Amino acid sequence: CKRMAAARPPNPLPMTTMRMNGKLKERDAGRAYVFEQDGFTFDGGPTIITAPWVLDELFALTGRKTEDYIKLVLLDPFYNIRFEDGTVFHYNGNKDDIFRQVREFSPRDVDGYARFRKKSWEIFNVGMPLIDKPFLTLGSMIKAIPDLVRTRADRSVAGFAEQYISDERLKQVFSFHPLLVGGNPYRSSSVYALIHKLEQQWGVLFAMGGTGALVRALVQAFEDLGGEIRLNSEVGEILVGDNRKATGVRLMNGQQLRADAVVCNGDLVQAYRTLIAPDKRPRTPNRKLEKLKHSMSLFVIYFGTNKQYPGTAHHEIIMGPRYKALLEDIFEKKILSEDFSLYLHRPTATDPSLAPPGHDCWYVLSPVPHLGSGTDWEAVGQRYRDKIMQYLEDRYLPDLQQHIVTERRIDPRYFEGTLNSYMGSAFGPQPVLTQSAYMRPHNQSQDIANLYFCGAGTHPGAGLPGVIASGKIVAELIGGAPARKGAKEPAPSLAPV
Repeated sequence: CKRMAAARPPNPLPMTTMRMNGKLKERDAGRAYVFEQDGFTFDGGPTIITAPWVLDELFALTGRKTEDYIKLVLLDPFYNIRFEDGTVFHYNGNKDDIFRQVREFSPRDVDGYARFRKKSWEIFNVGMPLIDKPFLTLGSMIKAIPDLVRTRADRSVAGFAEQYISDERLKQVFSFHPLLVGGNPYRSSSVYALIHKLEQQWGVLFAMGGTGALVRALVQAFEDLGGEIRLNSEVGEILVGDNRKATGVRLMNGQQLRADAVVCNGDLVQAYRTLIAPDKRPRTPNRKLEKLKHSMSLFVIYFGTNKQYPGTAHHEIIMGPRYKALLEDIFEKKILSEDFSLYLHRPTATDPSLAPPGHDCWYVLSPVPHLGSGTDWEAVGQRYRDKIMQYLEDRYLPDLQQHIVTERRIDPRYFEGTLNSYMGSAFGPQPVLTQSAYMRPHNQSQDIANLYFCGAGTHPGAGLPGVIASGKIVAELIGGAPARKGAKEPAPSLAPV
């Protein structure tokens, strides 16, 4: 959620949260906002849950278990990955089935995939322990360099996959994951290959009731710990004393809330630019923030149908005809192309309660350039929408448009204007090596004492495990022990490794 938290140590930490902006109307809303429309419940933000042990750690802080708050179910398949030639890779957690499909796609790549799989396990063992380390000093980064060199973190995920696999479709299957956290697979560090093990061993899960149910569970856990949530409390300024210490926040209504520590998990770039005077942050000037490589944005169509499509999985990844060139257009050239790759979300495949009986709930997402592209979305939005829906109807969902009974769409302007994201970027700074760990915006301000950052814009980055890990880092920086209380080792494997 897009929140500002004022915290007062020591343990336990009494906390009050309020919004960085007031444009979202949904209760407890932020990036994981939910909206209801014509009997359908739509998740507006993230829908993919991995690394379930990070949730176990969070809920353990209350002395209870995850299942006391929410029901998580394992998806099968995790994703259907569809290609222009009509082939489909059913990406799941069954080792034998993955090898069978690799053999069907490209017999010569079976041995290569086995080596890729083994190496991604090694990368996981090196990379995963780094996600909840703060990297506030150059020395902390230097200590990690030998491991990063050994795993060739300087390579891209796509380059890593190409070392072992020759079939173009399989290369995409095993390297697309950085897109889920705002990265270009051809530019993002091969450290992100650890996601392959993460999913293969612990699965891809869904919260029954949608991501909104997970948000409600986290809110309940927060309140169980004594936290207070103040709705309709937009933050206008982070208060900084003459000694360059954060002392609280000023709300837009003029009220000041004093605190021993301030934690921001809104868009980091916008927080610095709009909530802190430049003279208070000489090491973090606007020009430094604006020079960061920012992630792509998204064009999303939410829609409900009065027809069900049982042949469609919960998560469908639809690869376009120009995969690498399209990514170059989005990330480097920053132009809106005529073609697209899509992520199609059908949560009613798992939880029919999200739509009226006999109906399906959907969204389809297309990665697009952020607002630095200059695209006139007012002019092109309807045409882009029509092209996507016609493509889905022609290729995957027969008679789709005549069965749509409700619809809503967003584009990069929404990310900038409502979610308060710099340039309409959907995931904050890109997850490239030069914007990772110590080189990514820090969890603790370099300019202002007692000011902390968590969320997608800081270390370790976007995605549910990364965002929660950033919160854990901040909790330990402020108060130490609470983030470790009740912590668990990763859950038992959900699939053979």
